[in-house]
Amino acid sequence: MKNDQKLGEKVAPEEVSEKSKELSNKKWLENYPVLKAFLAGSLSGTCSTVLFQPLDLVKTRLQNPATNYINGRNGVGMVTIFTNIIQKEQIKGLWKGMTPSLSRCVPGVGLYFCTLDVLKTNFFSDTTPRPLESIGLGVVSRCISGIIMIPMTVIKTRFESGVYGYQSVNQAIKEIYRTEGLKGMTCGLVPTLIRDAPYSGLYLMFYTECKKLVPKDLYNSPYTSPVHFTCGLTAGILSSIVTQPADVLKTKMQLYPHKFSGIWSVIVYVNTKYGVRGYFKGVVPRMLRRTLVTAMAWTVYERLTNTFGLK
Repeated sequence: MKNDQKLGEKVAPEEVSEKSKELSNKKWLENYPVLKAFLAGSLSGTCSTVLFQPLDLVKTRLQNPATNYINGRNGVGMVTIFTNIIQKEQIKGLWKGMTPSLSRCVPGVGLYFCTLDVLKTNFFSDTTPRPLESIGLGVVSRCISGIIMIPMTVIKTRFESGVYGYQSVNQAIKEIYRTEGLKGMTCGLVPTLIRDAPYSGLYLMFYTECKKLVPKDLYNSPYTSPVHFTCGLTAGILSSIVTQPADVLKTKMQLYPHKFSGIWSVIVYVNTKYGVRGYFKGVVPRMLRRTLVTAMAWTVYERLTNTFGLK
């Protein structure tokens, strides 16, 4: 009996140790909700960026006159540009600019969701944000991530344009800084924020309101992810159309920084050369890409936050 007791005494500390480790892990997760939000956002950004990069590439080239002139024709459409890329650069050409895209989107999406989670926790822990409050949350979160990630946005746009011959992200950073200074690294910040901040604000509002229309029983069913994805698609389409003009201005400023002195000169140029329809160049691929990317990002994020215990 004494031996059994001694054996029991030897086993007990191991069990206590295992339990303490489990409790320690749980406590660690509870103490770092911001990190969990960042990781969930980054993972969702990775999935969506890799899948839909070709649409962003085609959108950028549609908005760039230098790459929108093919086989003696100017102002070609999305399908022609898509086919031309495959013919000249093969399938892998559709993923040109993937490295700067990931460098921008992965931490950028992580920062966005992280900031959004912090704001919701501190100001709306017990209530659901009203429509205008949702817009405010989205705008603030996107402005913070947009300002931090603007250098990568510039590099990403130039990689995708086909105009610049950068071989790597590091080379692009050095070249831009050498020839344009810090101003070149933040080129197009204003139209980027004018595009992204309202988009994120409107998206969050539409997404939140769409979710309210869905019966609560569906969120505890196998249809949870399709429901989130459908709400995301609806919100993305509406938000993309409203913010498309700012995307056109942003692209032109970042591709031709020496040509335009400011946002007003770009507006005058687009309006004079193309008219109103010029503000909607590339709207189809951008709407497809942005809508699918954001819908997938939110779907993955919602799933991961449930897994991580953020909800």
